Amino acid sequence: MLKVGVIGLGAIGQRLIKGFEGHPDTVIAAVCDTFEERAKEVATELGGVQAFNDHNNMLEQTDLDLVYVAVPPKFHHAVASDVLAKGIHILCEKPLANSVEEAASLLKQAQDAGVVNAMNFPLNYSAGSKSFEKLINDNYVGELRRVQLKMHFPEWPRPWQQNAWVASKEQGGYVLEVGVHFIQQLQKIFGEVRVKDVQIQFPENPKASENAILAILELSDGTPVLIDGMSQIAGKEEITFTAYGTKGTLSLLNWGQLEGGKLGEEILPLELDSSLADSLIDNLVKALRGEEATIIDFAAGYEAQVVLEELRKG
Repeated sequence: MLKVGVIGLGAIGQRLIKGFEGHPDTVIAAVCDTFEERAKEVATELGGVQAFNDHNNMLEQTDLDLVYVAVPPKFHHAVASDVLAKGIHILCEKPLANSVEEAASLLKQAQDAGVVNAMNFPLNYSAGSKSFEKLINDNYVGELRRVQLKMHFPEWPRPWQQNAWVASKEQGGYVLEVGVHFIQQLQKIFGEVRVKDVQIQFPENPKASENAILAILELSDGTPVLIDGMSQIAGKEEITFTAYGTKGTLSLLNWGQLEGGKLGEEILPLELDSSLADSLIDNLVKALRGEEATIIDFAAGYEAQVVLEELRKG
């Protein structure tokens, strides 16, 4: 049984806690949060595991195989560095850090430590995104003409994530929170991508995150990539990742739906290949046992961070 420690018990951290607890090969041995009451409450819910409000105390006093870092982005570097200094395998929330320099530092530390280093990019394990990738590789759209990412939010932060850091220019915004998932998918499916031009807009509050972005990027073969993001607008939330090609169009909608059509046809929903669905935790267990596994490592996190920061700076 692999013993897992969790640092950061907000909404993001809670998602994977259930997964670790429900997996036959993992158990949560300790939890940590700077809010002491939250740490105690989660520890009690987990059957009385050890609770900490200082992650260094947790690392010193518990025997752990893996630590999941789910603190806000500006704390990733400090916390992950402490985990890596102990030589413990690590899973980190996205983005890897809060700057390119911090991301480069964590990548080097992870490589030097020789531990399994993984990022929580869940699209890599879902039936929707894996079906999208398979259809691209099967030449569904033909020769690629354009890739487009649309991120429209009636309200940001969304109602379920109302906290200061998600709303902040320093370490929040939807380009960081949502966009980084698709930057990583772009790099994985289509290869290297370069930022060509960015127009980013902010509200009057100088500490608030962006409310609009229009960016043009380019794949290594010159294929354009368009990012269209807006918040505080009428309508429903829409996140659409679309590939346009010489034979057809294919879109991943709102994280898990697929639609597409060939030239001359309507765009219609497409059936997902459910056999492609995978599990991050399954793959972490395999990796920790030295088996072949699908892991999005800190190197991929660093590459995504480079593009992310160019977009955020405009």
